[in-house]
Amino acid sequence: MFELLKEQPADKILMLMQAFKEDPRDQKIDLGVGVYKDAQGRTPVMRAIKAAEKKLWEIEDTKTYTGLAGDIGYADAMVDLLLGDAVPRDAVAAAATPGGTGAVRQGFDLVRMANREARVFVSDPTWPNHLSILKHMEMHMVPYRYFNAETRGVDFDGMMEDIADARIGDVVLLHGCCHNPTGANLTTEQWQQVIDLLKKTGAVPMIDIAYQGFGDGLDEDAEGTRMVAAQLPEVLIAASCSKNFGVYRERTGLLLAVAHDEARRKVNQGMLNYLNRQNYSFPPDHGARLVTMVLQDPELRADWEAEVKEIREGVLALRQQLAAELKRLTNSDRFDFLAEHRGMFSRLGATPEQVEKMRVDSGIYMVGDSRMNMAGLNKDTVPVLAKAIVDAGV
Repeated sequence: MFELLKEQPADKILMLMQAFKEDPRDQKIDLGVGVYKDAQGRTPVMRAIKAAEKKLWEIEDTKTYTGLAGDIGYADAMVDLLLGDAVPRDAVAAAATPGGTGAVRQGFDLVRMANREARVFVSDPTWPNHLSILKHMEMHMVPYRYFNAETRGVDFDGMMEDIADARIGDVVLLHGCCHNPTGANLTTEQWQQVIDLLKKTGAVPMIDIAYQGFGDGLDEDAEGTRMVAAQLPEVLIAASCSKNFGVYRERTGLLLAVAHDEARRKVNQGMLNYLNRQNYSFPPDHGARLVTMVLQDPELRADWEAEVKEIREGVLALRQQLAAELKRLTNSDRFDFLAEHRGMFSRLGATPEQVEKMRVDSGIYMVGDSRMNMAGLNKDTVPVLAKAIVDAGV
């Protein structure tokens, strides 16, 4: 049996991580792996999460299962964080998942069960796992234009032209905020135009929101998602707590199915429960419980919001510093887009050869398509990166 299996291609980002570890140079910069890092290069446990963990250790008296959809308190807290008062709570079915990736996979599974012929429209570029999961599930994938390589902004006209081909039964996958890998986001006005187009086509939007709070603010980053949920009859939302709560290894996510029809909502909740049962039975609870405690405790929540703001402003400061340093070195404003992008990532616009030159000459590691994690920098390494970019001829 095993002789029939074929070796799968290695994950490029994991390969990049390994290459970085094996590089003996002291002066090297990791801009590849997609996790938040502080100025010391650590991914710290957030203050409110650490406090909640200490409290949970004292009060938790059982490790029994919660439920197929996870703890209802977690779902309630996350629905409020994500959607606010955009839709009534009873319009939302929700199930805890192993991370945002688990939510994405369950969302695709729900789509496939509803319509085997569904086409999933995916931004070009997008998070590689979107493509990998869809390919593994043998679902029909249709790319839509999103990133303008010249302006480093959203190719909105191309996007609208492409997703206009979606029809009833199809799904259009959107990034809620802080687009990965480009950092280029839709404006409020563009979100509304997308909504109006989806109303015409009848396609269902699925929103992947993994960086709420890392762009312009917790509410600001959720604005597009809330607009979609409020105005369209059916919406899928895959959410992750890995970044904004820092609980990466706890695998804490949530899949939401919004349906303004009560009967459909009940069916959706049953389907989410069913999918959890088939794939991993009960979802993990530790990270979800910590997130719930933080969101429900006023003191912990205030501290968490303050720390998210610190992270957001710190990454934005690095963006602004890098853009300014590049302007100084090149006497050009062609890198100003770095300060305009939001979230942890930006696509620099370098060729694979230029990316390789930066790695060889300067010990700078980024994905071959020139996606870089801005949180991998600090104020001292920004000038090093800027010089490497110029020296590589970007």
